[in-house]
Amino acid sequence: MIRFSPLARSARAALLSIPAALGLVSFALAQPFDAADLDVARELREQALASDLAYEITADLTTRVGNRLAGSENDARAVEWAVEMFESMGFDRVWTEPATFPYWTRETERVSIVAPTEQELVAIALGFSPATPDGGVEAEVVMFDDLDDFEAASPDSVEGRIVFIRSRMERARDGSGYGPAVQKRARGSVVGAEKGAAAVVIRSVGTSTDRFAHTGMMRFTAGSRLVPAAAISNPDADQLERLMTGDAAVRMRVEIEASVNETYTSRNVIAQIDGAADPESIDAPIVAIGAHLDSWDVGTGALDDAAGVGIVTAAARLIMEHADEHGARPDRSIQVILFAAEEIGLWGGRAWADAHGDEVERYLVASESDFGAGRIYAMTARVADEAMPVIEAIQAELAPLGVESVERGGGAGPDFTPMLARGLAAVRLRQDGSKYFDYHHTENDTLDKVDPEAMKQNVAAFAVFTWLAAQSPVGFGSGPELLD
Repeated sequence: MIRFSPLARSARAALLSIPAALGLVSFALAQPFDAADLDVARELREQALASDLAYEITADLTTRVGNRLAGSENDARAVEWAVEMFESMGFDRVWTEPATFPYWTRETERVSIVAPTEQELVAIALGFSPATPDGGVEAEVVMFDDLDDFEAASPDSVEGRIVFIRSRMERARDGSGYGPAVQKRARGSVVGAEKGAAAVVIRSVGTSTDRFAHTGMMRFTAGSRLVPAAAISNPDADQLERLMTGDAAVRMRVEIEASVNETYTSRNVIAQIDGAADPESIDAPIVAIGAHLDSWDVGTGALDDAAGVGIVTAAARLIMEHADEHGARPDRSIQVILFAAEEIGLWGGRAWADAHGDEVERYLVASESDFGAGRIYAMTARVADEAMPVIEAIQAELAPLGVESVERGGGAGPDFTPMLARGLAAVRLRQDGSKYFDYHHTENDTLDKVDPEAMKQNVAAFAVFTWLAAQSPVGFGSGPELLD
């Protein structure tokens, strides 16, 4: 394989810095990658489109382990599964790093309307909801349009009542409807405790009209008071809204059995392909791609995030196989990081940032797959100006896959977020999430929702990005210059 010499790469990097210095992002002055590197990227792209490996990994995880709530027995089984998988694939190094966190156990939940009619509702307790007293709580229902409406309410209108927050989530390809809708789930219980509510019930944070309720984590700090909280399916929320517009008062009963436990130590699982540069050096640069290994305790976590595990692992495996076959390793090392306990608070991502924050400049750039397996249609890049010609060149190689554009800004994915505060350069390969929130955090998040052909396109995109990032003639800017 022909490669530019280090001197040639330095000269090319100097050329690339000229457009950035002029405030431009075009790479018309010089193609940042040599022809051999582009040939490899195109070979990887075609190999990925013909490979079922990502789907096979996803199927194996969701079948042999199943759901993987952080702190559960299946969490430990998933860590063992991941170590075994990486070792069997022949990665140069495989290891684990600890992540310690409080954890929560779901037992049972039941939500029902008891007046002016009786009806069982499809419901699910929200993560870290406290249990109700024995026999549950029964009270009159008060309805609010959204969290802001609830926060503005007087305590007198809430005290002793069951609060119902009815705001709806809007469907969007980029998932932008999630942020506004999830606020009621994140803070509803805390606000309910402040105002003396008996319990909080929310319309599910999801876009499905099927009768599945969506769970998810609540946001709180140590010492926060919480009230029991649950989500009900969207059709049941419609029914409750109709009853609330009538003349008769509506009463509900909420019963939740759950427990909050002290601490549990799970593991981030990491596999590495050693780069051509000395991987033993404490300064050896790394490109990181990741996904989270845990899931909620409903469904099998196929889309969230076994699919991500399959995608990034398969992409790295293709690069490793190519290196083994042709005797040419990537210039920089590549790490695949499967994070622990993302769903209950990014604990694996926090632990990784704490452990490696002092060496953030060693991590050239990072990207995570955690939005299902819909086709990738665009990318975002939080990188230094001088790296934008490289990003544009990567996007050009992704264009045949339907990756249409690249924009400045954005992150790398949830688990890398704690490291962004330390200046980590980030790329996000934007997946089509139009249907993702039909299944997100529900019993319906199962393997049949994964499109194998779309998954192949994801692997192709991650393989091309990861390979070319590892071959970049310039850094991506990780460090103080990316701190806002």
